[in-house]
Amino acid sequence: MSLVTLASRESVQRGYEYYQSKKVLSLCKLSDTEMTGTIKGSGNTHYEVFIDTLHPRKSKCNCPHADGKRIICKHIIALYFTAYPKEAEKFYDEVKLRKIEEEKRQEELENKIIKFVKGLKKEELQNIILDLLNDGPEWQYDSFVDIYIEE
Repeated sequence: MSLVTLASRESVQRGYEYYQSKKVLSLCKLSDTEMTGTIKGSGNTHYEVFIDTLHPRKSKCNCPHADGKRIICKHIIALYFTAYPKEAEKFYDEVKLRKIEEEKRQEELENKIIKFVKGLKKEELQNIILDLLNDGPEWQYDSFVDIYIEE
């Protein structure tokens, strides 16, 4: 397992942002698999990070989120991406690809919905609208009334 796969999605995303913002103030390689660094946090805080790529769970950061825990935080990810910029590029490319795939999926779903609705008979459509209004959330009902009934 790598640091990126062990970290939460949010930590990886925020770590990438820290990497992009050049919040890594120092990086010192101790060996082929170990390194330390200082990361600029919010305000004037700085965090000390240790990374062990061979044993990722041994990686540490003294930030409030990860200090004393086996958590891969955004500071660890920022240092990792600084040391391995190709991994940062790989992450960014994967995010772009997922976004494109999600947009395509949403477009296909929208087209299916349009085709379905256009194929309904008037009575079927009326029943579906009534079901949605009666069974849906209150805001949906209120919004319908505001837009279509109380003009």
